Amino acid sequence: MNLNSGNTPWSSTLQNPPTYPSLEGTIHCDCLVVGAGMGGAMAAYRLSLSGADAVLIEKRRVGSGSSHANTGLLQISNDKSLTSCMNTFGQKNGLLFYQLCQAGVRNILDLPDKLDIDPQIIPRSSLLYASTPEDVPALREEYENLVANGFDSEFWEEDKIAALYSFSKPAGLYSRGDAEANPYRTVHSLIAKAASNGVRVFEQSEAKHYEFTRDGVICHTENGRIIAKDVIFAMGYETQEFKKDRGAELINTYAVMTKPLKDFPKWHERSLLWETARPYLYFRTTPEGRIIAGGKDEQLTDPERREVRVISQGQKLLEELEALFPEIKGIELEYSWGAVFGSTRDGLPYIGPHPKFPHCYFIEGYGGNGTVYSMIAAELLTDTIAGKHRPELDLFSLTRSAKPSPSKNLDVMKQS
Repeated sequence: MNLNSGNTPWSSTLQNPPTYPSLEGTIHCDCLVVGAGMGGAMAAYRLSLSGADAVLIEKRRVGSGSSHANTGLLQISNDKSLTSCMNTFGQKNGLLFYQLCQAGVRNILDLPDKLDIDPQIIPRSSLLYASTPEDVPALREEYENLVANGFDSEFWEEDKIAALYSFSKPAGLYSRGDAEANPYRTVHSLIAKAASNGVRVFEQSEAKHYEFTRDGVICHTENGRIIAKDVIFAMGYETQEFKKDRGAELINTYAVMTKPLKDFPKWHERSLLWETARPYLYFRTTPEGRIIAGGKDEQLTDPERREVRVISQGQKLLEELEALFPEIKGIELEYSWGAVFGSTRDGLPYIGPHPKFPHCYFIEGYGGNGTVYSMIAAELLTDTIAGKHRPELDLFSLTRSAKPSPSKNLDVMKQS
């Protein structure tokens, strides 16, 4: 699958990244991870801490798929609000999902001190602003549900937003505890640490086919094979070419990054910005003083058409950015790109086993919070492979109903 179009920004931020050999011959392991993007990097790192004998393979180079296009916003809140999650899945399950996301962001924020390559993971607040006055009541209800359940959020009126930002909006939900990241550096940093902890990493080693046996899985590559007790498939959106999920939907999305700004606009705490409209626009800054704008989602097209659309959609994103921050009008773009983006109909990622693939687990962190979902998946699956029961996986089941019932609540004790 051709995942990205245009000019992505992240590889220029890590000169001479670590490289790894291609697989030659036969090897054995406890767990094979297929895919060296964010999901595979998180899984490999967590496996390296658990003491498992793990192998990671990637058909391209590490971090060269969707991680190149990832815009690196890490949030507790999701495309589907806490209010909507509780209405759809029941209060207990909806809250559980948000608590898992909160733990996921915290675990990601703990990473920099444990890694050797700086992943540029930075704590940030977020402002979710009402796109129209009609969105304000739902935003207030979301605020009330978040605060009632212990999340650090404030409801801001129009005058407070105008005092702290260059723009004015009808209302906003200001939340703490989020983060931004450089996804390319994060992937490389996690995998480099996993490798130093004993994980065997192989690039340019595409899995050609699999044999599913009673005792595990045999993965055949062009010049070797891996005999594994368990496999974690972390192939991102390309999973849909391998195993179609009826609740998964792929679209095109677009993003731009400006040249560094000499003078920054009025932007409180350089918070992450997004809006209540669907599809939504979002904005963040970088440590180098750039601005990233993303959105303008549209129906999936062929890569050639997406390549053409990068220019026009990038220009529209620049216009949206200048409308929010008029004082930067005339700022130049340095990078414009488009990418395949995946979501699910019910708003939850797919994580866990599948009955048609014995000894296998899947990480499909689809949705606007994929990096956080990857951390959740790495924690849950590493525990599961080690023999620890994690009932939270039922929430993310690959065989769950496309029409969830709020009456079916998981009996899950809060994890420490």
